Amino acid sequence: MSLTKKQAAVVMAQKGCLDMLPLNLAVLPWGILCGSLAIQKGFSVLEALLMPLLVFAGAAQLVATELIANNVPLATILFTTLIISSRHFLYGLALRDKLKHQPLRWRLGLGFLLTDELFAFSGEPKSLRGKLRLIYALFAGGSFYLSWLLWNITGIIAGSYLPDLTTLGLDFAIAATFIALVIPNIINIPVAVTVIVAAILSVIFNLLHWQLDLVLASVLAMYAGYFTSRKIEKNKCKQVNREVKP
Repeated sequence: MSLTKKQAAVVMAQKGCLDMLPLNLAVLPWGILCGSLAIQKGFSVLEALLMPLLVFAGAAQLVATELIANNVPLATILFTTLIISSRHFLYGLALRDKLKHQPLRWRLGLGFLLTDELFAFSGEPKSLRGKLRLIYALFAGGSFYLSWLLWNITGIIAGSYLPDLTTLGLDFAIAATFIALVIPNIINIPVAVTVIVAAILSVIFNLLHWQLDLVLASVLAMYAGYFTSRKIEKNKCKQVNREVKP
C-alpha cells in the first residue's frame, strides 16, 4: 500500500528518532557530567541550562565550563573552543553539495543540529537528498538535541543535591561514544592508518603534556591517511601501466 506524502514524512521522522535512539542513550552520562560540572563550578541553574541550549557541543561545553570557572580571558576561551569545534567546519564542507540548493531554513536548522553523531548518519551517498531524507535528518538531529538537553538538566538537578559527580568517571562516555562512531567507518587502509596514528599520537602527546595535543594528533593523523591514500593510488597506477605495456 502506497503512503501519502504526510504519512511518508511521519514514517521518516519516526525512523530518524529510532535510529538515533542508541546514541541518545549513549550520551546520558556525558550530558549528566556536563550539567553537574557546571553546577559544581559555581554556575547558576540558568547559566548551566543555557550552555546546552546555545552551545550544543559536548567537548566545547566541557572545556568552556572549566575555562570560565578558572577566570580565563575571553579571547582564550573563544580560541580554544574554536579549535575544538573546528571539525564542524569540515563537516559543513563535506555536506555542502548536498544542502546548497535547499532553502535557508533547512540549512540553518541542520547546521545547528550537525553534531558528530548526525554527521556519521549523513555518510551514505543518498542522505540529505530529497524532502523525506531531510525530514529524517532533522528528526534524528532534533531528538539528539532534546536528549542532550534532558541529560544536562538531569545533571544540573543531580549536581545541585548530590556530591561531586565529576569523580565518578562519567567522562568515559565521551571516549565510548566516539569509538562507537569511528569503528564502523574503518572501511579501508587509509582510514585505518588515520585512526591508528591519531590514537597513538594523542596518547603520546598527552603523556608529554603538550597543549592542543588532540588537535595536533588529529592533523598529523589526517596527513598520514592522506599520504597512505596517495601511495595506494600511485601503486595502482603503476600496476595498471605494467599490465598495459606489451
